[in-house]
This record gives sequence, structure tokens and C-alpha cells, in this order.
Amino acid sequence: MYCKNCGKEISDYAYVCPNCGVKTDSSLSQGNAPAEKKTNTLAIVGFVLAFLVPIAGLICSIIGKKQCAERNEGGAGLALAGLIISIAEMAIVLLYVIIVVAFAGSLISSMALPVTLL
Repeated sequence: MYCKNCGKEISDYAYVCPNCGVKTDSSLSQGNAPAEKKTNTLAIVGFVLAFLVPIAGLICSIIGKKQCAERNEGGAGLALAGLIISIAEMAIVLLYVIIVVAFAGSLISSMALPVTLL
């Protein structure tokens, strides 16, 4: 980097020019770190809802993942996790319902109720 006042080469981390004493414009010298990406709110909401209301978590996670890519925001990993958890939870609930219905059907058919004709 070069001093804007005297034109001499100075360190990129210099706060002032060691030759003329003029303050530099370097953001590195001021300790400014690169700005972090903002985390997408729908990605967070989708992840949380994946545990509570899987269908809502799935919808929010899909929208959040899309917004992360469009807006260059953070949270794509949260959205992906919300998506996976929502799908897995819905599959487990569906499997549970199928098992309960099958068990109830076999229980009813094994009761062998007598049929009477009137």
C-alpha cells in the first residue's frame, strides 16, 4: 500500500504513515474483520419447526435454503438440516401410523365376532 499524502510504500497494517504521519485509509489497520454473512431467519425457523411441526419446518427450510442462495446469506446448512429432519420425522410418523392401522386391522379381524341374521 502507498501513502495517500507522500506516496511512499507503507505496510498494509499501518495506521499512520511512518514517513509523514498522515492517517491511512487501511481497513486492515483499524482491525476491521470482513463482515460475516447474516443468517437467514427462515433457515433458523425451519430448523426449529422441523422438531415441532415437521410440515411447517419442511416448508420454511425449503424457502430458507432458496433465500440463502439468492441473497448470499448464511444458514444454508441449518436449512438443509431442517429439511432432512422434517422429512425423516414425517417418514417415521407415517411408518408409525401404518403399523398402528395394520395392528388394529389384525386385532379386529381376529376377534371373530358371531354374525347373526335377522
